Amino acid sequence: MTHAADLPAWAAWIVALLLLLGAGITLIGSLGLLRLRGFYQRAHAPTLGTTLGTAFIIGASMLCFSLLQMRPLLHEVLILGFVTITTPVTLMLLVRAALFRDTAEGRIEDHGPHGGPQPSNDE
Repeated sequence: MTHAADLPAWAAWIVALLLLLGAGITLIGSLGLLRLRGFYQRAHAPTLGTTLGTAFIIGASMLCFSLLQMRPLLHEVLILGFVTITTPVTLMLLVRAALFRDTAEGRIEDHGPHGGPQPSNDE
C-alpha cells in the first residue's frame, strides 16, 4: 500500500521534519501533563501541545499524500478543524467543572464575577 519510495528526497526530508516537529511538540505537551502540579496548570500544556503538534503532523500527511497522488488532498484539514475546535472546548468544560467542584467543596474562595476565584494553598 505504501509508495513512500516514490516520494522525492526533498519532500521526504520535509515530511520527516514536520513529523518530528509535530511529535516533539506533542511530547512536550505530554511532559507538561506529567510535570505540572495542579489540575489547572496541567490542563493547558497538553491542550496547546496537542493542537500545534497535530497541525504539524497533518501538514506532513497533506504534503506526503498530495505528492504521491499528484493532486491536492485536503482531507486532513477536517481533522485539524475538529481538533482545533474540540480541544479548547473540552479544556473549557473540564476547567469549569473543576472550578465548580472546587468552589462547592470550599477549596477555592469565590470572590464574585469581578474578583475571580483564588485557589487556596492547601494542595
